[in-house]
Amino acid sequence: MGRTRDTSKIFATTAESIANIDLSSAIVSASTASVNELDKRIYINSASPTGGSNGQIWINPITASAPVLSILGSSSWRRPSIGIFSAVGGNITSINGYQYHTFTSSGNFDIISGQRQIEYLIVAGGGGGGCDNGGGGGAGGYLTGSILLSQGTYSISIGGGGNAATSASVKGSNGSNSSFSSIQSIGGGGGGSLSTTPGSSGGSGGGGAGPSNAPAGSGTAGQGNAGGNSGNGPYAGGGGGGANSTGTVGSSSGGHGGNGNLWLDGGYYAGGGGGGANQATPGNGGVGGGGRGSNAGTPNTSVSGSSNTGGGGGGGGGGNAAGLGSNGGSGIVIIRYLT
Repeated sequence: MGRTRDTSKIFATTAESIANIDLSSAIVSASTASVNELDKRIYINSASPTGGSNGQIWINPITASAPVLSILGSSSWRRPSIGIFSAVGGNITSINGYQYHTFTSSGNFDIISGQRQIEYLIVAGGGGGGCDNGGGGGAGGYLTGSILLSQGTYSISIGGGGNAATSASVKGSNGSNSSFSSIQSIGGGGGGSLSTTPGSSGGSGGGGAGPSNAPAGSGTAGQGNAGGNSGNGPYAGGGGGGANSTGTVGSSSGGHGGNGNLWLDGGYYAGGGGGGANQATPGNGGVGGGGRGSNAGTPNTSVSGSSNTGGGGGGGGGGNAAGLGSNGGSGIVIIRYLT
């Protein structure tokens, strides 16, 4: 005669099974647990949940064979890491549960093992300032985003700042591009000079040079803003554009550089350079590394864009050789992820 197997120790009731899962910050007892409680934590749909609570799981059934799993944490949907994650490259620091890889020179980001959703900042080199009532240099292009990466080597290129104009017959040069793998930010536009007055286009545009109505360079959509025109003032250059705002017009004083943006590491990046002036007050650089312009009363005192911010260089004051602009600041790439 066959024996009847006792399955009571193998299978629990639905309520008992759910009770062993921490469904919320409150303890759910077996007597009150139900499938509806589990539904509050697991959402299966191709559309993103509306609202949601931290710890909620979203399964996106794109195909039956390849669903995508995301978890809500810190009010943001993220894909969980797969396996033990290990990566090297750049200067590595840990802040508030995140690991940062900061690149101030070209190199590689190497994922040795695992998979991780990473966030990135890519800033190109800032443009050089113009000469002789010169426009401020435009900030380097500013790009942010997130991407899921697996094991492999990802190249990093850091763009240098553009050179300042050396005479009134040439503009400041554009900054160089920065990149992370195939994602690229565009170098900032150089500021215009007295005899070549328009500012150059770039990640953010360079300011136009004095004496009047010289156009500024345009910015790249999604990366920066236009510079400021020279206006109708007494020989004053416009400010270079920044990631957050346009450069201001040079009029009774040099135009101010556009401000940059605040990133997740607490730093500001990609501010435009201030415009130069003749006897008037020069423009200030934008927040995020933009350099101040100079004037004829204090020749050759324009300020370069700060290194590794993508800030634009300040424009030079009146007087050609006495009114030299300054170089743009170099770019930077930062990668961060939850540890």
